[in-house]
Amino acid sequence: MSGNLMVLLPLLAFMAAMLALGIYVRRQSHAGGFLAGYFVGGQTLGAFVLAMTMVATYSSVSSFVGGPGMAYEIGFGWIYMAVIQTMTIFLVLGIFGKRVARLARRIHAVTIVDIIRHRYQSDALAALAAFVIVLFFAASMVAQFVGGAQLFAAVTGYSYELGLVLFGIVVVVYTSIGGFRAVALTDTCCAIVMMLGIVLLFYYVLEAGGGLAAILANLRAAHPEMLTPTAAGRMPISLYISQWLLVGALTIALPQSVVRGISYRSSRDMHRAMIIGTVVIAFMNIAVNLVGVLGRGVLGVDAKALGGVDSVIPQLMAQVMPPELLGFAIIGPLAASISTISGVLIVASSAVVKDVYLHHQQQRGKCVEEKTLRRLSMGVTATLGIIVFVLAIAPPSLIWLINMFAFGGLETAFFWVLVFGLFTTWARRTGALAAMGGGTLIYCAAMAAGFKPLGLHPIAVGITASLVLFLAGSWWERSRERA
Repeated sequence: MSGNLMVLLPLLAFMAAMLALGIYVRRQSHAGGFLAGYFVGGQTLGAFVLAMTMVATYSSVSSFVGGPGMAYEIGFGWIYMAVIQTMTIFLVLGIFGKRVARLARRIHAVTIVDIIRHRYQSDALAALAAFVIVLFFAASMVAQFVGGAQLFAAVTGYSYELGLVLFGIVVVVYTSIGGFRAVALTDTCCAIVMMLGIVLLFYYVLEAGGGLAAILANLRAAHPEMLTPTAAGRMPISLYISQWLLVGALTIALPQSVVRGISYRSSRDMHRAMIIGTVVIAFMNIAVNLVGVLGRGVLGVDAKALGGVDSVIPQLMAQVMPPELLGFAIIGPLAASISTISGVLIVASSAVVKDVYLHHQQQRGKCVEEKTLRRLSMGVTATLGIIVFVLAIAPPSLIWLINMFAFGGLETAFFWVLVFGLFTTWARRTGALAAMGGGTLIYCAAMAAGFKPLGLHPIAVGITASLVLFLAGSWWERSRERA
């Protein structure tokens, strides 16, 4: 096994720091008891940490590899589409943040499933929500493991398996022992590293291409369609609408985002986090995709010649950056993978431990000791991480498609359930069950069949079906109540 030790060492140092941070957090006392401390950080997150953990959760490896790779092929049209993500943090905290936090503090909720169970008074709905979270989060984590390990192999020269093992050990250990607060603090570190990595790569791309004007002149001469919003038909309006739904408006209901509304310390911190997070996510999304576009003007070859869309950024980094800095630059996109895995892993663990096991025991009138909860929480978190790790050993292709599939499934399941549940009084459990169960099945069927009405992503089918089922189910239950 041959590889570049100079590139590997900074990455190992970063991973060691993540592990040390998890151990440090593990030794701190948990405000509000173990469950609140482990799964929502004791509701003590300040503005900057809250903003950065939101940024890191939204910024997956597909944001740094697959997305810029597509921008390399398509051009500025991909940036115009991705810019919708700049508003996601502002919207999720602004729409759900305060309402969710107030409700969570009033009913002592620790998870988003706690809130759903309280609102609809339905254990069946809560169990279904927990199942959906674990299912789609597993798909999302597989995509992140695969993307991170592939990037590791491409840049360092070491094997895919070694990268997978390193990620698996680091993420599973620090998430298991440190819980949500460790995730939030490591997310903050990861977000800072991501921004530094983008700045470094942006600088060396400009330097390699002779400056912005020269690169744009190359693009204008060789690929004028890349400077247009539609990219000569490769960016139809249907794709814009699909992505604005999938990675824009509907992301406000993602469980891993909404749960952060439970964790903030004060309203002032939340308002500051909205501003900080919006600025940072705007910079990261625009800059990293712009790097992809400019990279085409520097390298001048098709993505296929570089090994495909997912290989564009690794190849670009290797060709334009000095070897001594490559190890530091690679930490950014790999940090995106690590932060996303840890964020969804802790939410998936809470679904199993808090929403299924503990609730079941409480229903039976049994009291579970804190020591048992502590061991179980860490054990379940570690087990889920190991399962996903095993699934990632045989890597699928097109990681961004897998990630988008998981996004769409979660959005279909939770969007109307949370929106109508939190902002109306007429929403009923039958509607919520029908929307979450039926809507998700219809979405998965549309994905499997490749059904894209009017060229739209199957998320349009799923979210529409979920809405119709929710309205019909709620109307039926209210009719029975009046009868």
